Amino acid sequence: MDVDASTSKQSRRTPWRMMGARAMGRPGLSSQRVNFSTRPILQAFVSSHKSDVYKCQSQDEDSYLTPPYACAYTHAAKRGGKAVLAVATEQGTVHILDTSKRNDWDYEPQRAILPLHANGIFDVQWSPRDTHIATASGDHTTVIFDPSHTINNPLHTLRGHASTVKCVTWDPTNEALLSTGGRDGGICVWDLRAGDGGEMHPVMKIEAAHGKEATPKGKRKFKVAVPAARTVTSVVYGEEHPYGLVSSGSFDGILRYWDLRQPTPSRRAKTTRSIKEPLFVSQTDPTALNETSRRPRGLASLVPGSGPTAGLLFGLSTDSQIYTYHLPTLSPLSSSSPSPHNNTTFSDERMQSNSFYVRLGLSPCGRWLASGCAGQRGSAFLWDVENTGRIGRGPGIALGGGGDDSKAVELRGQSGEVGAVDWADGCVASCADDGTVRVWRPDIEAKRMCEEDPESAKWDWACAN
Repeated sequence: MDVDASTSKQSRRTPWRMMGARAMGRPGLSSQRVNFSTRPILQAFVSSHKSDVYKCQSQDEDSYLTPPYACAYTHAAKRGGKAVLAVATEQGTVHILDTSKRNDWDYEPQRAILPLHANGIFDVQWSPRDTHIATASGDHTTVIFDPSHTINNPLHTLRGHASTVKCVTWDPTNEALLSTGGRDGGICVWDLRAGDGGEMHPVMKIEAAHGKEATPKGKRKFKVAVPAARTVTSVVYGEEHPYGLVSSGSFDGILRYWDLRQPTPSRRAKTTRSIKEPLFVSQTDPTALNETSRRPRGLASLVPGSGPTAGLLFGLSTDSQIYTYHLPTLSPLSSSSPSPHNNTTFSDERMQSNSFYVRLGLSPCGRWLASGCAGQRGSAFLWDVENTGRIGRGPGIALGGGGDDSKAVELRGQSGEVGAVDWADGCVASCADDGTVRVWRPDIEAKRMCEEDPESAKWDWACAN
């Protein structure tokens, strides 16, 4: 499949385009900053049952579909190019989909299906220039491959974790550098130039990045239990701090900042450097302040802000709340509970995130946040987060009304747990346990049809609630 997404397109000046362009700083559409709420735009998201649903076919003869665990749009798609989406599945395959808008009677563009791992893939990420894809798998490896080749021919197999690799992220300033976090509690830093291809080992490693579990009590003296390291759930590079890596863990809401500016081995060196301590950590755990639990909860997903939310980090906790942190101090801005007057903590009584498969995604303009949902509800949720952390900036003025801005907009059209979500320019994709990927787009006319005749429209559309 051709993943060159340099194609440009002429855009009409719809409210969606105008508000999105203002958020991304495009000149000529809106130069004055006004505290508008774009909730009505989020409420206009719809998904066609015929042209916006993509099924992940199983590679086993005894099953039809396989659950997608992770998804990622190309960087070009986020800038308005062809909407190419990489979807990773429970069976270790990656599907390369073209999710560009099409008519209901058009066939789905041909997709590539690449079997890469012997176990499930828990994260998939495009390199900064979209030339490579990295996959993090339960078979303890990370694979680097060229998506333009439709044959199973990995360029590199990265081995450095003793357990499942949970997350992977590329250095935004260098196509050859990336980092991974695993269930073994370690973080590995990789340099694709430090080897001759094939299997590679990390150039830098952080052991037990988020500490170890407490030693179980009641064990006999001659049976000493070795404490297990706590899982690393997310690793992200800060755009304004290219030499720093931020990580989150499964035990609490404390973030750690690691300074990677250490001597790197030569390309022929076989040794791995190690980092013992983070440069600094969060001074407060916002999850421990939750009025309902009063105990620490882990973070399932972490995403950095951009545009109007640059300098912030959003963390999805297993207590079903999204907390906000400040970069580079990692200080939590979130208070103990969400409210209409607290624009740093986001939650919804319909949204559950008590699963480490549920992820967050930030829109390319930096103002909208999407979250999956655990359980059987089959929903994703959207928030307008542009004014996060700004003193005196509430939900804002809605464009034509839009209800309570403190609540999320629900996208309900699948079944089972909705785990992975990701954005392109003008759409968001959600992955569910029912083996489907659904793409949602703002369409005012289709949403109006759903509201005027819901019984007829439900056969063709799934609409935001």
